[in-house]
Amino acid sequence: MTQAAPMQDHLVIGILNGDDIGHEIVPASVEVARAAAEKTGLRIDWRPMPIGRTALDTHGSTFPDGTMEALSTMDGFILGPIGHRAYPKVPGAINPHPIMRKGFGLFANVRPTRAYPGLGALRDDIDLVIVRENNEGFQPDRNVVAGSGEFRPTEDVTISVRVITRAGSSKVARAAFEIARQRKKRLTVVHKNTVFKLGCGMFVEECYRVGAEFPDVVIDEVIVDTMAMRLVRDPQSFDVVVTTNMFGDILTDEAAGLVGGLGMAPGLCIGEGALAMAQATHGSAPDIAGQGIANPFAMIESTRMMVEWLGHNRGIPEALAASALMERGITEALSRPETRTGDIRGTTGTRGMTDGILAAIARAA
Repeated sequence: MTQAAPMQDHLVIGILNGDDIGHEIVPASVEVARAAAEKTGLRIDWRPMPIGRTALDTHGSTFPDGTMEALSTMDGFILGPIGHRAYPKVPGAINPHPIMRKGFGLFANVRPTRAYPGLGALRDDIDLVIVRENNEGFQPDRNVVAGSGEFRPTEDVTISVRVITRAGSSKVARAAFEIARQRKKRLTVVHKNTVFKLGCGMFVEECYRVGAEFPDVVIDEVIVDTMAMRLVRDPQSFDVVVTTNMFGDILTDEAAGLVGGLGMAPGLCIGEGALAMAQATHGSAPDIAGQGIANPFAMIESTRMMVEWLGHNRGIPEALAASALMERGITEALSRPETRTGDIRGTTGTRGMTDGILAAIARAA
């Protein structure tokens, strides 16, 4: 997918809290990563950056000038949920997501789904990864360089454009095959080429073309509506899944529902360069912001995934050790109701769950 970056001995990571519950769960993620880093000798230079509604109030823009340039000098960054739908209709209130994705070439959105005991998962043996193409598809902010991918030629007709390219399909397929090779060497391609004969047809063609370079990975394919049914019926039969943008967006939310909800839905955006973005896949949840009850798992696990990916990419063993320590702390906290939030059958809030993870890290040998 990408060439490894030069060997280095520390990481530079940006902190962007986002909106609403982002101001609670992003600091929790930094706390956990900092504790694991200190325990394993990993040096991290943390750099807070303004973004979202707070940045609009203080800098006049939700995505201030210079932010992209600053982020481009870092190894990765943590992006909290963005509540752009609630932004006021003023020039500086923009959605930074598409700018970041396209600017840094973050074409692959890696979204794992894993069942933990006691959380009310549909099955205890669910452990799969959906790799979602991130920069094409139906979404209007991703399929044109200017203007909108949706238009209304008459008052009663709206047309939405879907963009699929061989280059985009090939890149996300390669990312998925590389992940599959590291896991159970099984990859499922999800599509709808029975209807979208050209668009999904091209996507499937490129997946098989790339697959020829991975003879050790078994590849199969499932139509998207069948996949929606099978995720509920037999999710344990899947390991790594690759699909187009909108299909991936829908299926990953469904998958999260199998293991406890969107609070259990982490994500990592990776792509053409050596920069990674940790971003939980849920929204900013303004209805519970400030109440101290938000589940920080998705954001903490997204951060852990980024630390692990950077450890491999940069050749930093301390980062891999820190990631393993974070995973141990997360798993231990999730095993007890008193260190889980209420949405996953727990009895504590954001602070209590974070403290539970930190305590487990502190106890580790």
